[in-house]
Amino acid sequence: METVMLIGRILFAAMFVMSGMNHFSHAEAMTGYAQFKGVPQPKLANLASGALLLLSGLSIILGVWADLGALVVSVLLVIMALLMHDFWKQSDPQAKQTEMIGFLKNISMAGGGLFMFAMMATEGAKYGPAITESLFSVAK
Repeated sequence: METVMLIGRILFAAMFVMSGMNHFSHAEAMTGYAQFKGVPQPKLANLASGALLLLSGLSIILGVWADLGALVVSVLLVIMALLMHDFWKQSDPQAKQTEMIGFLKNISMAGGGLFMFAMMATEGAKYGPAITESLFSVAK
């Protein structure tokens, strides 16, 4: 079962690693979009969120304080859902639908990350091969 858990971690977190790299490789375009959405200090926000996505995704995959990585991803996803997928501000039905899909995707993935965090932070949890133990340790 630990192999299945590792595969699940990889499948869940690979998107964050790729997204984090895209924040750097397409920094100008992503900064422009963040500016369009009204994000304060869009260049800094893009670089910081890219670094956090990349590092937390690698943390989950490699098992280096994977519980912390899952928590960071969850918080970022909620923040990004609220800032970048503001479907409630859209008047065009197609734009509203597109933003709602992005919002719900981020929120549901944040829920998955919180579930992963809770499981990994539980004392004695087995979640597949890992380089380090969990940073947090909550009794069962």
